[in-house]
Amino acid sequence: MLTTRFTELVGCTVPIQQAGMGAVSPPELAAAVTNAGGMGMLGTARVGGDTLPGLERLLDQTRALTSRPFGVNFLVAPEFVGNIDPGCFALAARRARLVEFFWGWPDPALVETVHEQGAVVSWQVGSRAEAVAAAEAGADLVIAQGLGAGGHVRGTVGVLALLDEVLDAVGVPVLAAGGIGTGRALAAVLAAGADGARMGTRFVAAAESDAHPRYVEALIAAGSEDTVCGRDFVYGWDAPGRVLRSCVEAAEAFAGQVVGEVPSVDGSRVALNRFEPNAITRGATGAVEAMSLWAGESVGGVTRVQPAAEIVREVAAEAERLLRRWAHGTGR
Repeated sequence: MLTTRFTELVGCTVPIQQAGMGAVSPPELAAAVTNAGGMGMLGTARVGGDTLPGLERLLDQTRALTSRPFGVNFLVAPEFVGNIDPGCFALAARRARLVEFFWGWPDPALVETVHEQGAVVSWQVGSRAEAVAAAEAGADLVIAQGLGAGGHVRGTVGVLALLDEVLDAVGVPVLAAGGIGTGRALAAVLAAGADGARMGTRFVAAAESDAHPRYVEALIAAGSEDTVCGRDFVYGWDAPGRVLRSCVEAAEAFAGQVVGEVPSVDGSRVALNRFEPNAITRGATGAVEAMSLWAGESVGGVTRVQPAAEIVREVAAEAERLLRRWAHGTGR
């Protein structure tokens, strides 16, 4: 049993946290990961997900599928944090065990809002300085995101280099994120001192994910060398992100401004502009191959569609087996 400070803090049994992933992480996925013993995360970075009615609908759906602790992820970039209904933070804290923030500099006021409602706070960071700021702001947990992560990338160095710096700087539990999608990678970061790992790309291909089938097919066909991190999908928000190289090439070749449409939480549909960052769900229509197909360097571990519970069990079992072998000096 891979018990860590993280599992004890949030009440899960496996030190695996599923990434927020916006609309690609519906209640079904968050609940499935949670029911398998991991920490499932409900992503609010979707059309309508940062309003009180939209978030309440998502929380109700998740709670109907699991009685175990789950988390809620908020993207609090300065450019649009003001568009989030502030009541969403307290609502999430009342209904979920863990509330997570990403992309804004650690804010003690947000941490206090969550703590007042009895939930645990995590902050995803990309540097030692940001990790220290998160701990000083009162965060109970820090996620160190390395350069190999898919989606929006806060880190500028590899996860092990960042983890080495962060573990020496803070006393709270630390999760490693970025390029982790197999049991071997989980074992490596646990052996390095992390309290667990955050995984995104592997769960995009889970059966319960809402990722568009063509997006999943592209992930299965790709290897780590097929991802690129840059400022390509920055329409409306100039933040670096890691995607499949193929979608950058398709977007560059696309003639026109609007590549398709994506659904919102309330069922309405909105146009998606070329190079606009978004989560590409089953409900997306149009030139899916030219949309933001987020993928981390762990994409080589995505070989087929699997139930989320199977992914959790497979990764955890492999990590535990390897850690035991390493502890006894019996090789790989």
